[in-house]
Amino acid sequence: NPDNVATPIAASLGDLITLSLLAGVSSTLYNYIDIWYLSPLVCLVFISLIPLWAVVARQNPQIREVLRSGWQPVIIAMSISSFGGLILDKTVSDPNFEGMAVFTPVINGVGGNLVAIQASRISTYLHFWSIPGVLPYKMRQHWPNPCITFFSSGVNSKSARVLLLLVVPGHLVFLFAISLLQGDEAPITIVFTICYLCAALLQVGILLYVADLIVRLMWRRSLDPDNFSIPYLTALGDLLLGTGFLALCFRCVSLVQGLLL
Repeated sequence: NPDNVATPIAASLGDLITLSLLAGVSSTLYNYIDIWYLSPLVCLVFISLIPLWAVVARQNPQIREVLRSGWQPVIIAMSISSFGGLILDKTVSDPNFEGMAVFTPVINGVGGNLVAIQASRISTYLHFWSIPGVLPYKMRQHWPNPCITFFSSGVNSKSARVLLLLVVPGHLVFLFAISLLQGDEAPITIVFTICYLCAALLQVGILLYVADLIVRLMWRRSLDPDNFSIPYLTALGDLLLGTGFLALCFRCVSLVQGLLL
């Protein structure tokens, strides 16, 4: 099923390629920091290539629609995610938040991938059983409550439960890998593990519920949820439910350790 495989792989490769390019380009430009015009020149070259790529993208009828209407969710999502970077910048130098930079990509990546799978599955279900603007009978509620999202007999509810159950074992594997690779740089205690897993469960639970709401809303407005919902959901996971909950997790661990000492 491409909804289960293609979406998380594309998102993960996007993050990996972006970070690799960012590290490589910034390192190269830093080596030539004395050449003041180099950075503006690089920016100018890439900006001048935008019309070329737009013409190339318009050759594909399916991409042409995204080229016309897909800018708004991406730009808004980028703006929302930038606030998550501000939270990380404020906490990464605090001794009480030691290891924040290590765990942020993990909790954001897992939450974003899981909610992207769910949003893609719901969108596929709607495309199969209905037409844009009309919700199918089994999804007739415009604003479902969490019980319908997680505990009904529908196929989307079953997938939401499965994705939520993947959170704890998945994060335990990542925590074990981080403890092996980072060692003392990212100390993992029992208190931290409990707080971290609670934050991750709360993050994914809220994201899955919000995904159900947003996809229904987009579909009622005759918008393709594949193009509009996933950027909003991943940005929300990065800002409030990822970086924010992780910072709260570190704060709770600091308070608990202060009480135990």
